[in-house]
Amino acid sequence: MSSGNADLDGFYTYLSSERQYSHHTLSNYQRDLARLLDYLQHSTLFPDGRVDWARIEAKHIRNFVAWVHREGLGGKSIQRLLSAIRSFYKYLHREGIVQQNPALGIQAPKSPRRLPQTLDVDQLNHLLESDADQNDPLESRDQAMLELIYSSGLRLSELVSLDLHSIDWQDASLRVLGKGAKERILPIGGKAMQALDHWLDLRDSMARPEEMALFVSKRGTRISTRSVQLRIDRRAKMQHTQGKVYPHRLRHSFASHMLESSGDLRAVQELLGHADISTTQIYTHLDFRHLMDVYDKAHPRAHKQSTKKAQQDDD
Repeated sequence: MSSGNADLDGFYTYLSSERQYSHHTLSNYQRDLARLLDYLQHSTLFPDGRVDWARIEAKHIRNFVAWVHREGLGGKSIQRLLSAIRSFYKYLHREGIVQQNPALGIQAPKSPRRLPQTLDVDQLNHLLESDADQNDPLESRDQAMLELIYSSGLRLSELVSLDLHSIDWQDASLRVLGKGAKERILPIGGKAMQALDHWLDLRDSMARPEEMALFVSKRGTRISTRSVQLRIDRRAKMQHTQGKVYPHRLRHSFASHMLESSGDLRAVQELLGHADISTTQIYTHLDFRHLMDVYDKAHPRAHKQSTKKAQQDDD
């Protein structure tokens, strides 16, 4: 067994016994550091395969990061990998095996930010304008939940935590407790108000007398997040909506449509309850993508194919 392996074994024992890490977390450390060890054992730095951790410099870690990135590892995974290496070297320094941590200050390459999936207005109208029997309490409840998520851009956790007193019927507004226990007041659209009004006419047939939750399950108690997800998925399949439909996709659609219509990023940030506007800015990318689609379809010289054909005609 090489000294490199022995040091790793000591580190894993430390994580397991002293830090009492879970088996899952320990497995992640072992997988990440095994990747580093394998890379070093096949490098020219250690031709005999015996790794001396004290000889590793920042440039070696940077080369390793570049290599795993070329191999297809994403930015978040590399970030976790670097975190494992830094923790390992912190342990080695504590044990007097190394004098410095070569992974300090090394950043993972940024991964392209994934754009949230949205539904367009036609898809949403089709989803919401269902032929389901609205005199059925379950269908009426589902309609009210769908309308309210899209109307006010609610998170799933915010939806299920609503109580009867959360709605101000006179102002058509909603008091929501969001992330970090931050409260915000949101407007409710006309369609959502109608759906809520109809649901409340039927709610007593399902809810227990003492239950204050706005939305309840068949058991008469507050509906769970999982139940909401399943019911929305059921409606989407019933309406043959393209793609997977989940509560957060409705929230994404709300944000995208609001920004597309108003162009007011700050207002959308307030409505969504984002603490940092950079979180909201991802919807500007969606809006730009929509503008590019419109441009490509509308502009007479936007298509590469058309340009190529024009060049051929000139010849």
